[in-house]
Amino acid sequence: MSTYNPKISVILPFYNSERTLESAIKSIQDQSFPYFECILIDNNSTDDSVEIANGFTASDSRFRLFSEKTQGVVFASNKGWVESKGEYIARMDSDDWSHPDRLKLQSDFLDKNPEYGAIGSLVKHVGNIEESGGMARFVDWNNSLVTYEEILNNRFIELPIINPTAMWRRDVAITFGMYNQGDFPEDYEMWLRWLDADVRVGKINKALLHWHDSETRLTRTDSLYSDGSFYRIKTKYLAKWLSKNNPYHPKVAIWGASKISRRRAKLLESHGVEISCYIDTKKNKRHINKPVYYYEDILSAGKIFVLTYIKQMNARIEIKKHLNSKGFTEGKNFLLVS
Repeated sequence: MSTYNPKISVILPFYNSERTLESAIKSIQDQSFPYFECILIDNNSTDDSVEIANGFTASDSRFRLFSEKTQGVVFASNKGWVESKGEYIARMDSDDWSHPDRLKLQSDFLDKNPEYGAIGSLVKHVGNIEESGGMARFVDWNNSLVTYEEILNNRFIELPIINPTAMWRRDVAITFGMYNQGDFPEDYEMWLRWLDADVRVGKINKALLHWHDSETRLTRTDSLYSDGSFYRIKTKYLAKWLSKNNPYHPKVAIWGASKISRRRAKLLESHGVEISCYIDTKKNKRHINKPVYYYEDILSAGKIFVLTYIKQMNARIEIKKHLNSKGFTEGKNFLLVS
């Protein structure tokens, strides 16, 4: 029985990844920080992925291979967590590539900043930008969030941490749990849950992962990553946050009076949040059953809490500038939600 006690456990689940798996594993093997174990979890592969994994376990004792028969990244990742030994837990996907200093830089950060429970990094988007412009824009947005405050204030827009960049303390996972199974994206739910529990999360301000955007990535193919799934889970945690932080709870104003914005915001009502009015950039008021205010005429900060349900990134930037000019403070008087 091995007595090796690694500082870091890297969890790397895979399913039919023969084209990319060797590169992904090799990027972990080549880390400048050597005191790790890499737990490989086969999730019912039918190609040559297991043979590739066996090649590493046979030549490097830091690599261990397990099998998870229940299909799904939640089950495979949690199997890796059960088998892990490290003080720090890192995630890795089978189609990505980690920078050689990734483990060193992230573990150094956690060593020096005990108040932080987890640390991610920036990513380099790898893919055809013309075919995946939406994902490239998401990466640009995600890379703009580095500090804990930026991550915290923007977590209800989208996933603020790209999961395979993350490293966290073992104690955080023990205390607050790992991935949950449900009708939602498991990584987004975990980060919302941890942030709700006041786990401090930051990022190394450097691209430590090449994030490959392919047609088979789960964010593109799995219904759990659909727009509806994202809004349902974010609404649950948003409503919980509002109940503790909105001074006018349960009342909120929604910036965005279009049909799609109203539909998304309406999910709040099942959690006890009351929509008092809408804010629109058009003067011709829409015929809906709530007051609609032209954005120049909104009440001043200190009288209303605003949630913005505007998807376009450039529009969000302008809305934030406008609210700031009116005395609104992000996280205190308003939040960007979508």
